Amino acid sequence: MSTKVLKIDDKDNVLVALVDLAQGTELNYQGMHYTLLEDIPAKHKFFINDMYEGEEVFMYGVLVGKVQHELRAGIRMTVENTKHAADPYHYRKSDYKWEAPDVSKYKNISFLGYHREDGTVGTANYWLFIPTVFCENRNLDIIKETLYKELGYAVDDKYKNYTHALLQAYQNGGDLHGIDLQPTSKLERPFKNVDGIKFLNHTGGCGGTRQDANTLSKLLASYANHPNVAGVTVLSLGCEHLRATQLKTDLLALNPNFKKPLIFLGQQQLMNEEELLKTTIRETFKGLIEINQIERKPAPLSKLCVGVKCGGSDGFSGISANPAVGHCADLLVALGAKVLAAEFPELCGVEQELIDRMPDEDTARKFIRLMTEYDDLAHKVGSGFYMNPSPGNIADGLITDAIKSAGAAKKAGTSPIVDVLDYTEPATKAGLSLVCTPGNDVEATTGKAAAGATLILFTTGLGTPTGNPVCPTIKVATNTSLATRMADIIDIDTGAVIEGRKTIAEMGEDILEYCIAVASGKEIPKAVQLNQDDFIPWKRGVSL
Repeated sequence: MSTKVLKIDDKDNVLVALVDLAQGTELNYQGMHYTLLEDIPAKHKFFINDMYEGEEVFMYGVLVGKVQHELRAGIRMTVENTKHAADPYHYRKSDYKWEAPDVSKYKNISFLGYHREDGTVGTANYWLFIPTVFCENRNLDIIKETLYKELGYAVDDKYKNYTHALLQAYQNGGDLHGIDLQPTSKLERPFKNVDGIKFLNHTGGCGGTRQDANTLSKLLASYANHPNVAGVTVLSLGCEHLRATQLKTDLLALNPNFKKPLIFLGQQQLMNEEELLKTTIRETFKGLIEINQIERKPAPLSKLCVGVKCGGSDGFSGISANPAVGHCADLLVALGAKVLAAEFPELCGVEQELIDRMPDEDTARKFIRLMTEYDDLAHKVGSGFYMNPSPGNIADGLITDAIKSAGAAKKAGTSPIVDVLDYTEPATKAGLSLVCTPGNDVEATTGKAAAGATLILFTTGLGTPTGNPVCPTIKVATNTSLATRMADIIDIDTGAVIEGRKTIAEMGEDILEYCIAVASGKEIPKAVQLNQDDFIPWKRGVSL
């Protein structure tokens, strides 16, 4: 360990504990001496100056809170003594200069992807099932169970076998605690070039507002058009708000030359459930035969579209994983790729920094409008961005939303922001774009894939299994303890940054190398292996 504490920015008046520090500990850091007046757990912050009621607290060089009463240096920051605060923001025509990282060593590197007729390149080759309404979820569940088992896409049967063994022990009067998991071999996949069969079960399509149905239609259309999707089966009931014809119209508006295999089936138009399921499985099987002919071919890294996301964040997120992912994002932008950052509630407090990175006023004004409308909507129901941090965030040192946001923004890197996208709008420009989504893990990843992300880098300090049906999601741990403890869901460990064994830049390059391997099908992220296919449409209500 190179140091026990860290000052992130010269303007900061708090230090971050990198290890557990006991009350009475004497510290010398950057020529200053500090005495801790209470225990400071790792990831938490303590004040380096005496503070007075109402005094501003700075971290990452930005305003993140105000103290609620007089405090002495060496006291830990808590939700009791510090409340959220953030500076106002506006467009001020900043002349932002970006120094792009050196990417010469990547110039001749490609990935093996699936080339689509519209010029996009997928990192996976999926068949996608879409229900227009929740009434079809049960039918899709039956189809999923059938196809997954027969075509080799099911996860390990060890839990089924474990339950069977428990049942036998119970029936024979045996000891339930003496039974262990027994992994089983997976079935061979007959369709070698079909990476998965995915299902977008949801709770919408009818019964809500027409606006919700319209937004859902655009969302589902964007998934059908996604570069990682090779073919689509759509099941409708027939009487719902979201008509199959509307979905088809939205799909053709998004891509007038849509040529992927596309199957539409309506339950109320067929004789019965048995006929519906038999027809759906047969026609989909034909489609699987067709898309199995598509093979991976070399593509430049500029064809990648990578979403960056954080969830289950901790006090190390803004120090290790997020800046490392941010450096990877800068490398991708320098290579001509697309990068998507989202989670608007987790940009609270860093708005001015982001606005200053927008090269034109229209983009900045759109961002300001979307942020303002979103926060206003939250306040109307008695909430606000300031209520975003979860109990887990707070327990691990993210005391205010501005602290969480300042650290979260690091994963977007430092490049100019070329576009701001509303929910379901597609990313069309190379470079970094901001996508309006909630901070909620699954709603955000759902929206990011809708914008076109073909990979998602997901950082976590506490651990979360979140994945996405059509976009391989790569889990990046902020600390080695998490990466070891939850190795079944973590792909990359950035704990070496905290421990001083790797720089942010070195870690960022490691992350890019892993992205290239995943995009080529040479590495399979844990979320994909586990079929962690999380999908939650945002109804545009208040969700933080």
